[in-house]
Amino acid sequence: MTQESDLDSTVRMRIRSLRQARGWSLDSLAERAFLSPSTLSRIETGHRRIGLDQLTSLARALGTSLDQLVETVDDDDVVIRPQRDEQRGLTTWLLNRGSGPAGMTVAKMRITDEAQGPGVDQLGVHPGKDWFTVLSGTVTLILGERAMRVETGQAAEFSTMIPHAIKAHGGPAEILCILDHDGKRNHLHTQT
Repeated sequence: MTQESDLDSTVRMRIRSLRQARGWSLDSLAERAFLSPSTLSRIETGHRRIGLDQLTSLARALGTSLDQLVETVDDDDVVIRPQRDEQRGLTTWLLNRGSGPAGMTVAKMRITDEAQGPGVDQLGVHPGKDWFTVLSGTVTLILGERAMRVETGQAAEFSTMIPHAIKAHGGPAEILCILDHDGKRNHLHTQT
């Protein structure tokens, strides 16, 4: 099946699904879209090509935009794929697209890089606060000269103006973290 026919099939399915979700008969939607019921039936079943004027009228009648009705099928807006950083021993899943409420980013991180002690290199500093909870394993939170273990089910919140790092302890660990703009830029190494 070609990409064009996939999209055509998807648009037809969306029209039918939106009509049914609203509890409308073919007659009801046809009347709202200024089409005959037989034309609408042939559009939904693929026995008639869909004209732009018909799509526009159907989108309006269904209370959606033309863009939403014909957007391509792609799983990138649904499936969250991990970003691996082998050098830092880190795999990250960004759980919200763009910035969330108040510019916050939610991420799950799998950390395999082990802590080497309180003098660990690459301690970061940036304005704001970081928050995380440990989903599995144990991490070492290094804050300046202090090193604290945070275990599964525990959480931590701290000022990021203190030089800090989060490292795995005794094996891989997974955390769920909330980062502000500066935290995202520093911990996830993203360009924002």
